[in-house]
Amino acid sequence: MFVDEVKIEVEAGRGGDGCMAFRREKFIPMGGPFGGNGGKGSDIIFVADSGLKTLIDLRYQKHIKGHPGQNGEGKNKNGKKADDIYIKVPIGTTIKDENTNIIIADLTVQNEEVTVAYGGRGGRGNVSLASRSNPCPSYAERGEPGEVRNLKVELRMLADVGLVGMPSVGKSTILSQISNAKVKTAAYHFTTLSPNLGVVKNYDDTFVVADLPGLIEGASSGIGLGIKFLKHIERTKIIAHVIDMSASEGRDPYDDYIKIRNELKTYSNKLLTKPEIIIANKMDINGAKENLDKFRKKVKDVDIYEIEAITGKGLNEVINVLAKMVKEIEPEVLYEDNIQEKHVLYKFKEEKPFTIIKEGHTFIIKGDAIEKIFKMTNFNTEEAIERFAKKLRRMGIDEELEKLNIEENDIVRILDYEFEWRK
Repeated sequence: MFVDEVKIEVEAGRGGDGCMAFRREKFIPMGGPFGGNGGKGSDIIFVADSGLKTLIDLRYQKHIKGHPGQNGEGKNKNGKKADDIYIKVPIGTTIKDENTNIIIADLTVQNEEVTVAYGGRGGRGNVSLASRSNPCPSYAERGEPGEVRNLKVELRMLADVGLVGMPSVGKSTILSQISNAKVKTAAYHFTTLSPNLGVVKNYDDTFVVADLPGLIEGASSGIGLGIKFLKHIERTKIIAHVIDMSASEGRDPYDDYIKIRNELKTYSNKLLTKPEIIIANKMDINGAKENLDKFRKKVKDVDIYEIEAITGKGLNEVINVLAKMVKEIEPEVLYEDNIQEKHVLYKFKEEKPFTIIKEGHTFIIKGDAIEKIFKMTNFNTEEAIERFAKKLRRMGIDEELEKLNIEENDIVRILDYEFEWRK
């Protein structure tokens, strides 16, 4: 099954918890803290693999979760970092953040990698948390949660030449004649249900040709199969229009050409700027010569090559022309830099890294920063609770709650947890 678009959720591994331990050895008075740090959680990494041609493996992985880092231990032993999760995808895969619509990566090279979700750092043990004012803390941090992202993963196949045209004009036959591709051909519409790739050899040069099925009038609006495969044309260097010059299907060859160009334009204006040639097929059938003469009078700015796909006549010239064009045309950048996510994102600091919603006598605190602090706090000692309260105070949360007229015994909620307010 050919799958070229999936939506998944990825969750990187949580960091391991820091350890709270104390040094208790004979003849060593005042041993002090002895708890190690937790290990980092696993990253989620996508890797381009030329051996894959479809995203079908991802279709059945709606949620990909990383491994947690190992917890820290006593004797100041740090936890082990979790192994990263590698997800193999075909070359030509684009990864987009569903929430921001920003392109995370466009993988076009074998073994190219991108980290789509970063694992959380390990929580600090009480050795790392020791300070001059508190040389022996009786608390440790929990591991940082891993990054969670909703992704849209799309495959745009990498091909130098895209064969486009109405159904049953001979695209699949041409591909099977000029390459090693094993393509199903039959005398009915939509024989080809998914794009086929073939490698064409021309002396010392090779190039890749894609047979892109399902283009009919209205394809860019979702009619037929075309909307599913128009995106694969975006990566091609050259568009080769295959036209049935015999009009054996009862259609006018020029109308076919205009309709296909209109569908390309409706999908993306950039497709019309690509170099193109016209392959006039079925020239062995009665009426094809006359139709070609009429066609040439209307289309004068595009090179036209006559072929008989069934017998292979004329295909050598087409191969030579395409090989020369592929060599001369530089690859096109599919996505501009300004819509791609960078490895380092610089963000302006928000005035308030939290919001407070009042519902009766309940005050709901929301914000990435406060939720992260909450998740990394281990509330197993009084000192840890006091430390958490001080952080909230420094962030200005206490002051904001008092402005909202919070009263004794009112409820403060962070995530799914509730606390009673004490002055």
